[in-house]
Amino acid sequence: MVASLLFPAALFAFAAASSWFSTHEIADREIERTLDVAHEHALKVFETIDRSLSETNEIARDRSDDELRSHAGTMSARLKQLADALPQLKSVWIFDNRGYDLCNSLDPAAPQIDFSDRDYYKAHVEKDVGTFIGTLLTPLPPYQGAPFFGVSRRRISMDGRFTGVVQASVLPEYFVNFYARIGRERGSFFALGRTDGAILARYPVLDQASRLDPRGPVGRTLSANPDGSLVTIVSPGDQIERRIGYRRLANYPVYVAAGLETSAIRQRWLKTIGYHLIFGVPATVLLFGLLLFALRRTRRLNFEAMKRREAEEALRHGQRLETLGQLTGGVAHDFNNLLTVIRSSIDLLQRPDLAAERRARYVAAISDTVTRAAKLTAQLLAFARRQTLKPELFDVGHCVNGISDIIGTLTGSGIEIVTRLPDEPLYVDADPSQFETAVINIAVNARDAMKGDGRLVISVTASARLPLATSTPSENGYVAIALADSGTGIPADQFERIFEPFYTTKEVGQGTGLGLSQVFGFAKQSGGEVDVASEVGKGSVFTLYLPRAVGTISPALSLPETLVVDGHGLTVLVVEDNRDVGAFASDALRELGYQIELRYSADEALDELKHRASRYDVVFSDVVMPGTSGIELAQGIRERYPDLPVVLTSGYSHVLAQHGTFGFELLQKPYSIEQLSRVLVKFGSRRSAAREPQA
Repeated sequence: MVASLLFPAALFAFAAASSWFSTHEIADREIERTLDVAHEHALKVFETIDRSLSETNEIARDRSDDELRSHAGTMSARLKQLADALPQLKSVWIFDNRGYDLCNSLDPAAPQIDFSDRDYYKAHVEKDVGTFIGTLLTPLPPYQGAPFFGVSRRRISMDGRFTGVVQASVLPEYFVNFYARIGRERGSFFALGRTDGAILARYPVLDQASRLDPRGPVGRTLSANPDGSLVTIVSPGDQIERRIGYRRLANYPVYVAAGLETSAIRQRWLKTIGYHLIFGVPATVLLFGLLLFALRRTRRLNFEAMKRREAEEALRHGQRLETLGQLTGGVAHDFNNLLTVIRSSIDLLQRPDLAAERRARYVAAISDTVTRAAKLTAQLLAFARRQTLKPELFDVGHCVNGISDIIGTLTGSGIEIVTRLPDEPLYVDADPSQFETAVINIAVNARDAMKGDGRLVISVTASARLPLATSTPSENGYVAIALADSGTGIPADQFERIFEPFYTTKEVGQGTGLGLSQVFGFAKQSGGEVDVASEVGKGSVFTLYLPRAVGTISPALSLPETLVVDGHGLTVLVVEDNRDVGAFASDALRELGYQIELRYSADEALDELKHRASRYDVVFSDVVMPGTSGIELAQGIRERYPDLPVVLTSGYSHVLAQHGTFGFELLQKPYSIEQLSRVLVKFGSRRSAAREPQA
């Protein structure tokens, strides 16, 4: 109960202290912003006056004093036009070298008055001081009106002699009116003054003129920071304490100041604290009164919340297990079907009285089943974006045109295939095999939606962006491959699940539910996207987006068919940590005429190459091995023996899936011995041929 009182009191003290500093920081920022406006305004005003004096000087430069007096009417009109264009100016004057008026913007027939005692004239007699800004003055009779300060410049002849002064009379009230418009906050303060302490304009206005004492506390403060600062001072004249920011105008001996009364800043803080008290005191009393009830309710609510969290976690765990079970069940179902075919074929092959024709059929069934199992694994890896891709630069239109006949065969004669290809090549850097598989999977899905009768339009176009900004945009845009069918369409409740693995609306045995999941995984891993638009009864459009690439296609290296399995003369270093796989690959390659050395780790392989690297034509290594991986082995061989080719093999590697093959040839597991022999001959024959002239 004591804490219910002490804590709000401590919180209020902390809030009061924070509010004090925050209020002063906000006030300082307001002063800085207001000072920026006042400084920019004053700078523009003086620059405009300066330009006007330059223009007046140019008007009088080539004219003698007599000529200016004789054309006083014309000159007065020109000066009046100049003065009327600037609201800050009261008048513009041209004086001779004795301080008498030659012409001005007020009276073309000006009386002969000696102005040589005015500060705006005396400052230029001895030397050229540039633009001079004077103190506040009152007009000399017969002229009347408000006080002003002069801004003047020296007149010189062509040979550099002093010929007089051009002067503009500036109205302080112009600045005061501007300060009144921007200083609407309570306690606002503005001042425009010279560097010697003379005040030219001030808001709020004082009855008497004021001046800063350069040797007083304010003057010493300004001297310590001559360019500008924020200070708390007692203003001369009205003796009010203010928080003031000041800044000097560039190229002019003038300061601009803006500030707030410290009493106004304190009032802001007290007002904020008052709001805290208005809401804090009743809240503290209410807290004290409800504390006992809250303590009893808290235990009950905590207990209920814990039970709810446990139920939610159990539900999420159950949903994860259900999803995992669906995926595991689908994999188990398909693999058990494949293993059943393999197991049955092996049992039949073991019968002693099996005819040669049936033996060949069972062997073919095993080979076909292994291929289907590898395809199933590849589709799962593709969906998970863990497939090791072999990106190549290829023309999408050319590739689609090449598989259009295959698509026509798969869809059947009842479906019309229409291809719309671009006139110019559209290149992508992706895995062409996975791309063809993705397009065929979409086409097969469209065939089933059309039930064997309809129209399938395949179009290839360039696209500047993806339909949904789910990733960093491609610099060169995208290539869009759209397949539009005239099928039944996709119901809205199925849209969220069409890319899930093993999800299918087809009858049992009509589909695995992995086709569209492969499309999704391939698109994502290639840096693209797949978009679906469908309407029930009107068909669907599947659009595959791939990042567009620029470049040219290098001609592919082709091998004669006679080299597919012929390994005579090639020496291969096989590196495989699995002894059964290594022994099988070594025995099979020896049967094909290769000379084989088998090592079971990368360290053993590097030790072998250290002593007999020149013996081998190619290194064939697994990627995933304990200790040093196949990737690290291949990189070490590339660094030490750059002319020795390396072929890698893997069923799955997260390093390959994330970073690619690092420029090495990759043979996916499971592989046939014919595929292995073709790859080894392709790369090993290069080194063998390079060594022949030295033999």
